[in-house]
Amino acid sequence: MLPDRNHVAALEDRIGSMRFAMFTFRDAHDHLVSQPMTKQELDDQGGLWFFANSTTDLWESIAHQPEVNISFADSDDSTYVSVSGRAERIVDRAEVEKRWNPMVQAWFPAGPQDQHAVLVRVVPHAAEYWDSNDSKMVRMFAMAKAAVTGTQPDVDGEHGTIRM
Repeated sequence: MLPDRNHVAALEDRIGSMRFAMFTFRDAHDHLVSQPMTKQELDDQGGLWFFANSTTDLWESIAHQPEVNISFADSDDSTYVSVSGRAERIVDRAEVEKRWNPMVQAWFPAGPQDQHAVLVRVVPHAAEYWDSNDSKMVRMFAMAKAAVTGTQPDVDGEHGTIRM
């Protein structure tokens, strides 16, 4: 079943400009492990694409435990998004070439034909987000005031869930 186009658009609105994420998966000992990854694309079906190396723990782990979490943060705008989903391992050379870009070359000097250059596509189940509507100055003032008065900061924000 394809996700609702409105839900994909809502996810794109939240993470569109965010390139870097913490990618959390379970290692061989069933421990949660996170590593930084660069988002390559959010496709029309809501799939998030990342380049990976086929010799890494991440690559091996998602073969056995594909449930993952990807966390995005933009502290300047006070926007935070947590995406839960199922990771798929993609070895297709045509897909690797299609998504290849100069930044990936730094990790795979042999280019898109490098046998270890592979893709991970995460199909989201849901995305939870927190977004402040206030400016950074307003948020800082509210936090300083709360610290002095012993109250919680009064900030205008939004929290919600996007079901895919």
